[in-house]
Amino acid sequence: MLKVDHVTIHFEGRDGRAVHALDRVSLDIPERGFVVALGASGCGKSSLLNAIAGFLPVSEGSITLNGRPVEGPGADRGVVFQKDTLLPWASVIDNVALGLKFAGVGRTERRERAQELLRLVGLEDFGAAHPHELSGGMRQRVGIARALATDPAILLMDEPFGALDSLTRETMQELLVRIWDRTGKRIFFITHSIEEALLLGTEVVVMSPRPGRIIARYRTDFVESFVRDGQAHAILARPDFTALADEIRGLIHRPEARSLAA
Repeated sequence: MLKVDHVTIHFEGRDGRAVHALDRVSLDIPERGFVVALGASGCGKSSLLNAIAGFLPVSEGSITLNGRPVEGPGADRGVVFQKDTLLPWASVIDNVALGLKFAGVGRTERRERAQELLRLVGLEDFGAAHPHELSGGMRQRVGIARALATDPAILLMDEPFGALDSLTRETMQELLVRIWDRTGKRIFFITHSIEEALLLGTEVVVMSPRPGRIIARYRTDFVESFVRDGQAHAILARPDFTALADEIRGLIHRPEARSLAA
């Protein structure tokens, strides 16, 4: 279980002013949970993800993963960002194996593991390529493979498909769902797209404007239909899907959204 317990985060902004990013946020992500956070820009979604990753300290409350406190970055949490952070001078297979190298895994073993993961994300023939030779979607596939290389307990994804064109984004959504179904990994995913959140998540949490609080939670099963049928367009057209998307959209844009979190 990933457990976020009454977490509050304050930090100093770039202009030197104090920022109250999160206020008393609690969240559980069980095994095989796929939790997606939604909210307007500046609501603290990325702050929450960075705190879980160990990049940002909490001011109050606690975060634990399988009963152990999160006090800094660790191999038990894999992170995928919107902009890939691949090493431009390294080959694809060496980028995927990077975490294993830092963990002291031998070259042969880490390359075998990296090749398995490239096969999982459909890039088994591109191990010798370099990042500049790949499309944006392919680079994100490499990023996902690299995040999975150390077999983390949870995968943290900060708007990983936000910069992709719509067709590539749809392909990546389908790929991610297949990976989630095959590996059973916990995933915490943040996005600005309500439709993406409902299509992918087993639970969608809606956050208020800063300071970020969770103002609504929705447990959904659309992703199970996606796993079973692989027909995203059919799910997006379902009346229950569109009705829930409209409800969440109205909630996010209500002026009183801040007071709902109090």
